[in-house]
Amino acid sequence: AAIFGPLSDAGVNVDMIVQNISEEGRTDMTFSCPVGQVARAEKAMQEAKASGSINFHDLVADEGVAKVSIVGIGMRSQAGIAAKMFDVLAREGINIKVITTSEIKISVLIDRKYMELAVQALHDAFELQKAG
Repeated sequence: AAIFGPLSDAGVNVDMIVQNISEEGRTDMTFSCPVGQVARAEKAMQEAKASGSINFHDLVADEGVAKVSIVGIGMRSQAGIAAKMFDVLAREGINIKVITTSEIKISVLIDRKYMELAVQALHDAFELQKAG
């Protein structure tokens, strides 16, 4: 709440959230938001730090990323979807920076320059032209 309250108050729509705790006990928090809200997010975090409500060592914003997702109700019952997605991206030389999953969606953050390539490769691999 200490992190996401100020973001909400600033009107920042947080999407992907990943938390990692290192062996040294340091917590890294990664989240995504629309590129047009990055400056508001940075300001909200700096103000929260200045007020003492949160503390952090580094605040890094990366506007050079894109989110690519595969979504489908059948993903719950079909094994291997994530592996196939990751393999397709790896074969195209696309590094995954962040991964989040739910029962019906897998989302990845990748370098923005690979967005079109990733979308087309996944479209082809999952034969989406045959859907519908």
